[in-house]
Amino acid sequence: MSRKYIYPILIILVTIGFYYLEGSIEGNTKGDTKNEEKQHSSFYYLPTSTTDKIIVHDYYTLSYSETHEQAEWVAYELKKEHLSRKEFKRPYFIEDRKVKSMSADWKNYKNSGYDKGHLCPAADRKFSYKAFEETFLTSNITPQNSSFNAGIWNDLEQQVRYWARRYDGVYVVTGGVLTKGLPSIGYEAVSVPEYFYKVIMDTDKSKMIGLLLPAKDSNKKLKEFVVPVDQIERMTGIDFFKSLEDHVEDKLERANNAAQWKF
Repeated sequence: MSRKYIYPILIILVTIGFYYLEGSIEGNTKGDTKNEEKQHSSFYYLPTSTTDKIIVHDYYTLSYSETHEQAEWVAYELKKEHLSRKEFKRPYFIEDRKVKSMSADWKNYKNSGYDKGHLCPAADRKFSYKAFEETFLTSNITPQNSSFNAGIWNDLEQQVRYWARRYDGVYVVTGGVLTKGLPSIGYEAVSVPEYFYKVIMDTDKSKMIGLLLPAKDSNKKLKEFVVPVDQIERMTGIDFFKSLEDHVEDKLERANNAAQWKF
């Protein structure tokens, strides 16, 4: 092959290589993840990943499950100063290129009867358009019944924002309970969770709360869905806030701490 053709081919190969190197930051690139963790204090409180596919974004971090084509958890810090009433035009959902296999296409949800439910809510990231836009990656969505998404789940998201304001910031971990045998939607078989959870800790590490909700709307009060974090850990196989000192973690996770949180 002549040099005339070799050089353009080499340039194309190098360009492709840089694209995938920049986009991939999963469990097999733990050194890069650790470097980014140093820049984000909340990373100290990340849960364990059952998939070893931790994806670090600017405004939240997630653990992606290829089996279920969604995140098993999304974790972020919600500071008091993050809370904003700004209104932005909703962007289109796009696939997350940091997921090596690419996150599920939004078209899986089309005519499925399920909403594209945010895990890190767009309303938690209204302090800038870039942060808001990042919540529209398909690695941050999960199939949710419309009445649940707009009902009790929305109530819980608003409650978390209230806690962030009242307690001067909280750490949030949220996701669907991903187990074998779940129903699915779309050509990529996106699992439909039957339960969703949130685990929240105040930034003083003085209290923690877990809430476990069936994936249907309810007229019950939110405090009726409070469960010990240990229970959610047993259901998911995830160790939340694993970097806490053991005696602190055990104390916070075993208790039903509804009385410590203002509803």
